[in-house]
Formats: sequence, structure tokens, C-alpha cells
Amino acid sequence: MRRIPEAITKSIYETDSFVLLTHVHPDGDALGSLLGLADILDCMGKKVFCFLEEPVSQLYTFLPDCDRIQTDLVALHAFIRAGGGKVIAIALDCGDDSRLGKYKEELLAITPFVVIDHHKSHKDYGEYRWVEPSRSSTGEMVYELGMALGVEISYQSAYDIYVAICTDTGSFRYDSTHARTLQIAGELVERGVQPAEIACHIYDNFSISRLKLLELVLATMRLDAADQIACIHVTQDMLKQSGAELQDVEGFIEYPRSLRTAKIAVFIKEGQNGQISVSLRAKGDCDVAEIAKSFNGGGHRNAAGFRFSDKSVEQVRSEVMAVLCRDLEGNAGV
Repeated sequence: MRRIPEAITKSIYETDSFVLLTHVHPDGDALGSLLGLADILDCMGKKVFCFLEEPVSQLYTFLPDCDRIQTDLVALHAFIRAGGGKVIAIALDCGDDSRLGKYKEELLAITPFVVIDHHKSHKDYGEYRWVEPSRSSTGEMVYELGMALGVEISYQSAYDIYVAICTDTGSFRYDSTHARTLQIAGELVERGVQPAEIACHIYDNFSISRLKLLELVLATMRLDAADQIACIHVTQDMLKQSGAELQDVEGFIEYPRSLRTAKIAVFIKEGQNGQISVSLRAKGDCDVAEIAKSFNGGGHRNAAGFRFSDKSVEQVRSEVMAVLCRDLEGNAGV
């Protein structure tokens, strides 16, 4: 494991005001890391502003203090002015500055800009960076940062960090789960976290509309490469038909991934304004981060993604499946 850059810890000690950020459409690791670090900084007596461009998904409103996350850009500017220009921005779990969202340029203007991330495909940005692809999650890194800063991790922070680690490791099922990951999880439990309670919030939290959407999405599943690739998709029409929102699809990709024969699961999501996003999950030796990179995307070895514009779901499916089939065929011949 890498040592936390001294420039980051030094800057945190010497600064009073912080703006915490993460990527658009944040998942459990992004939100848990952001809120976990916010509480750590609170315990140090720092002033903290947590910013997202959109409200927190209903899937994660159970996170302690999630209502502290603001979406008001005017309020953000006021916080920065109140800090007299001595404000640090910290982006968590965001491997590419383009994923900072529509306010990217304004956010990057906050200096110094610190990045804490664990994506293999991380694209360097910001003044100070701590990037560890070997880590299970950014939440794991936030815990280590809290320890390095000498902060006693509170129950609230422990809860947020546990959610971050649990969601990004697939409940400790992915190969990114190491001995240190489990050790940290144990230490969080010692601080009062109840794994069964969190599992209930994460996995037993479906609305009727989400179940209806799942039914529609699973009906789209197609298999290829001798059933080694399983692909599902969701469209705007399916969202309207079910009454669900695009954020409700989180976790759906685990269903095709769970097929015994599947090496790669693909989830194609039709967003608004003609944008199509693709999520890839893999098992075993398949490196979907490299495949995502060929489409100008990125991620981890077993979890990656990328986006298209001005293409239909079927066009994207055909193009992506062709590349995946060639990749599997090429690897089989090695």
C-alpha cells in the first residue's frame, strides 16, 4: 500500500475550510467516502461544504447526515468567499475530471484541488493526488486518511465508510477485497456498525416501481460467446412504463453477472439527451478496464464503464458485444 502524500495531510492540517466533491450519479462508495471524510474533518474542527449537482438518490438517503449534501451553487460560492479564498477542494472516487459534472470548470477553479481515488484508469488532474488502484474502495482510503490524521473515527463516519467499502466490494465478494479491507471492516464494526442493518438498507430497499423495472430489464437479456457474455439494457420508455428513475437501476448488473457461464456482464443505459452509458462487470481473468479504455472510458479490472452520444441502444449493444467477443476469443487463443 502506498503512503499518503505528505502534501495532502499537511494541507488538511493547515486549512480550515473544505469543499468535498465526488462524481455525478454517485454510488455507495462515492457518497460513503464523501460523508465519512466530512465527519472526520468535522471532528478536526474544520468547516465543510459537501456538494453534488443533483440530490442524493433515494437508495442512499439512509446514510447518516446525507441531508448535509447541498446542490446549491450559489451557497457553494458563498462558502468559498467566507473562507477568504483559503479553501481546499477534495474530489473523492472520481477518476476523471469530466465526471465532476456540469460545474466542472468552476469546481476545478478551487485551489488547491486534491484527488483521492482508487480507479486503475485514473486520469491525472488536480494539484495533489493520492491514487491507489490496489485499494478495494475510496472508502478504505478515507479510513486510512482518518487514521493518519490522528482522528478517532466516530460511529457516523464508520457507518458511512462501511457502506462505501461494502458496496464497492459487492459485499466483500470482488477480488479487490484484501486482508486489510476485512481488517478495516472489522474495526468499523467495533465502532458500532451493524452489518445486518446496512445490508438491509442496501439490498432490501426496493420500491414497487424498481421491481417492475427489474422485470423489464431482465427481459432484455441476451447471451453471446457461448453464454460467456450477458447483456441487459434499460431505455427511457421502460422507465416511464415502470414509474422508476434511472438511479433505480443500481445493482441490476449483478443479475447477469451471477450467471454461472458469464465471464462478462454488460448493462447499457439510455439516459436523457441521447447519452448512452455502458457498465461492464467481469469475473476471473477478464480485464474490462482495458476494454473500457478502448472506448475512452475506464474503471477497475473487474468493473468499468464508458459513454456514447448520438447512438441507439441497439447500435451500442452491437458494437460493444463485437469487441467483447473478439477479446474473449483472442484471450482463449493465447
